[in-house]
Amino acid sequence: MQPRYNLWIEVNGEVVLSLWRAELLRAIAISGSISAAAEKLEIPYRTAWQKIHEMETRLGERLVETQTGGQHGGGARLTTIAEVYLEQFDRFAHDMERFVVDAFEANFDHR
Repeated sequence: MQPRYNLWIEVNGEVVLSLWRAELLRAIAISGSISAAAEKLEIPYRTAWQKIHEMETRLGERLVETQTGGQHGGGARLTTIAEVYLEQFDRFAHDMERFVVDAFEANFDHR
């Protein structure tokens, strides 16, 4: 047996950050592109853009800066505040993972 959990943070009852949304932001940071991040996560571009818009609206912060077309094509990058939120969420998720493992081991017999 292994414990599993899902983690998300809400503002006014609406999700602003989750394990999956953090993965989306990370994929954008790595690829420099919303479409490449969507492809990596195997989701439609529209879904990726919708989730970004939801996070930005609910947080009241711009998380992704985009650049359209041009000679070298478009692109996307995380804003400084998005990088801070991602770093904080990753630390929080890591702490929760440790807590879940410790609580599981304290409460379940490992035969």
